[in-house]
Amino acid sequence: MVVLFRHLRRGLRNPPAPIRVTVLLVAVVLYGSTGFLYFELPAKPELTWLDGLWYSVVTITTVGYGDLAPASAGGRFLVAMPVMFFGIGLIGYVLSVAASSLVEAKSKELRGMVEQRLKSHLVIFNYPALSKVERVLDELASDSGFAGRDILLVDEQLTELPPELATRGVHFVRGNPTRDETLTRANIDHATHAIVLSKRPGDPHSDDLNVAITLAIEGRKPDVHTVVECVDFTTQELLRKAGCDGIVCTSRFDAHFLSHELLNPGIQEVVEELTSNLHGQQIYVTRYEAAAGTSYERLAAVCRERGHLLIGIRNGDGMQLNVSPDQRVERGDRAITIGQKRLVSLSG
Repeated sequence: MVVLFRHLRRGLRNPPAPIRVTVLLVAVVLYGSTGFLYFELPAKPELTWLDGLWYSVVTITTVGYGDLAPASAGGRFLVAMPVMFFGIGLIGYVLSVAASSLVEAKSKELRGMVEQRLKSHLVIFNYPALSKVERVLDELASDSGFAGRDILLVDEQLTELPPELATRGVHFVRGNPTRDETLTRANIDHATHAIVLSKRPGDPHSDDLNVAITLAIEGRKPDVHTVVECVDFTTQELLRKAGCDGIVCTSRFDAHFLSHELLNPGIQEVVEELTSNLHGQQIYVTRYEAAAGTSYERLAAVCRERGHLLIGIRNGDGMQLNVSPDQRVERGDRAITIGQKRLVSLSG
């Protein structure tokens, strides 16, 4: 009770700006309405309280329609002039409060202090560098499945969202990504996808943070499709146990690229062409949705009709490339194809 009284007394001594504006506005409107009727009603008995209210609002906003105007000296000098001067000052004060509120709200949003209300969005955890985040955004924007989707960045050390990301419409939450409070502000419960980037590319110790983030995400909402980047090859086992859906190990691919480029010069350009959404054709993995199974040869013909080249399938036995034409493809298997655009569905 004492605490409530103390807050009430503090609020009365220094009320918030919206309350001050409301009280001043009501006071000026009441003064103008009653004063106008007091001085003008004897000469114009048909005036009502609605006329007085209309006159006050029109005068305060400096519109001045002229349909109602005081004719008496008291109405002009004791009511109209004070309402004009106070009205102009009050409108300026209201506009300044509104402008400062908008600026403050935008500043809080850029500094990641606002709780997000996004739905079906993608959350990117960690901010290693602007160039890397922009490359990820470019790749996602060129895919029809992610074009136009809301994207949220979560980082603990970034003080303010870079202007380059703000112009792209990226949202930002600053905080420790392993804590429930940060995940709540990121509205992870309504997200569909998450990408966990390495905070310090090339540093194996950054994998420890990514494992902790993955555990926090999967413990909060396991059905979020999570792809995690790691540096150390041995961290993949921990990430799988943590429950992530996909792992990209940079050291693993570095070794592959080096050896293949040595043995097959030019292979790096081929891989880049097939894995980049920005140009050329890409590799897509599409679920086979038909109720009845079919042969690999028949599925390859269906893919050719839709402008895709079938190169393999993925099922319970793992990844299979260069498959025999008579091998069966069942519902739930995933077709690996090369094409210009993603296949929405695949059956036949």
